[in-house]
Amino acid sequence: MRPRGAAWRACNQPKDRLMATAKKAASPKSTSAAKTAKPAAAKPAAAKATAAPKRTPNAAFMKPMTPSAELAAIVGAKPLPRTEVTKKVWEYIKKNKLQDATNKRMINADAKLKAVLKKAQVSMFEMTKIISSHLS
Repeated sequence: MRPRGAAWRACNQPKDRLMATAKKAASPKSTSAAKTAKPAAAKPAAAKATAAPKRTPNAAFMKPMTPSAELAAIVGAKPLPRTEVTKKVWEYIKKNKLQDATNKRMINADAKLKAVLKKAQVSMFEMTKIISSHLS
């Protein structure tokens, strides 16, 4: 029969576990020093972050594109960036509840949308590809 005291538990623990308990015991003293050191170290990093130039959006996505006559029935005839066209098509889909109930990735086309998509049902990824062909 093995002894069940604290001495037995301590001698039969893996070394990394013993180290972890030793670190936990020492951590309350070192945390106050670490807390004061972190803000000082963070200030130079913040200065570097402000010096870096901000990322600008890709001009190709923001270029206004003229929709085809079929697509204009859904999003309007005014030239819009690709991102806005996609948003307006999704608004139309959500408003008319054209998303498939069981598989939300599929779009069930109504009469207006079928003129653009040329199919009764398309996936959301295929839809964006088809819509891009209706922009010039």
